Amino acid sequence: MLTRTIVPFLTAVCLSASLSATLTGCQSKGSDTAESTKTTTATEASNADKPAKANAETAPSVDPTSIPASKIADAATILSRPQVPILCYHQIRDWRASDSKSAKDYIIPVAAFKEQMQMLADSGYHTILPDQLYAYLTTGAPLPPKPFMLTFDDGDLDQYEVAAPELEKHGFKGSFFIMTVAIGRRGKQPYMDKAQIKDLSDRGHTIGAHTWDHHNVKKYQGEDWKIQLEEPKAKLEAITGKPVRYFAYPFGLWNKPALPELQKRGYAAAFTLADKRDDQMPLYTVRRIIAGGQWKAKTMYRNMIQSFDNK
Repeated sequence: MLTRTIVPFLTAVCLSASLSATLTGCQSKGSDTAESTKTTTATEASNADKPAKANAETAPSVDPTSIPASKIADAATILSRPQVPILCYHQIRDWRASDSKSAKDYIIPVAAFKEQMQMLADSGYHTILPDQLYAYLTTGAPLPPKPFMLTFDDGDLDQYEVAAPELEKHGFKGSFFIMTVAIGRRGKQPYMDKAQIKDLSDRGHTIGAHTWDHHNVKKYQGEDWKIQLEEPKAKLEAITGKPVRYFAYPFGLWNKPALPELQKRGYAAAFTLADKRDDQMPLYTVRRIIAGGQWKAKTMYRNMIQSFDNK
């Protein structure tokens, strides 16, 4: 049974030396290119047999529960579809003197974040949300030109105050994975409250679960599945009034026993970091990369292309 003690998880856990080593490795060129994929782009593949040009308006969100099981592709087909680039962000604020070098990998200065969003908008990218990604992976549904996803972990207040307005300025939408133990928490690192989470949902962003207290999924046993998967899902659904279908693993870490546990609790897909996807349940190991806080916009773009280049 997990002891429900609130700990300074984000600063002390997310930015720990071991986590830094894990995520730095995930961002490395070797890790990013560990999985062999196809040469066509995600947009080309999704539109290959559709003469009409897809765009943000013609690629609407699809309720995963409305797709008949008979229409859902098998694992091999899902894995064969070109991957959509997915970026992961944490804190969006200017660095403090107390921030370590490793911490700065997960803290992106405001100006740098704005520069990245501007560059993606200027380059013609269109954000998609998890429902659209699910429909594409499972049925081959069309995507807008140059699709990508923006995801935000933990539920930091700066994601609401800084990131969301910047996204909306460019017509972008994001997916926010909330760690429910911290909802409404204030202090040196404040977090979104219930009203702000609901507001994001009402504005068309996706709200997903990120466990109760950032506990490593690989260590779950007994009541942990209920505390970390079921209760956060129910709480976020009560806040937003909408189903919560998507999950992001703390630290990007997962193991095979977790995948069916997520599935049977009503999650349609789950997001890792730059690890190889599971060959049997790829929807529960969708890859992302952390947009490094110390990257210039051009560096971020290059790493995004290289990581999701479907070679």
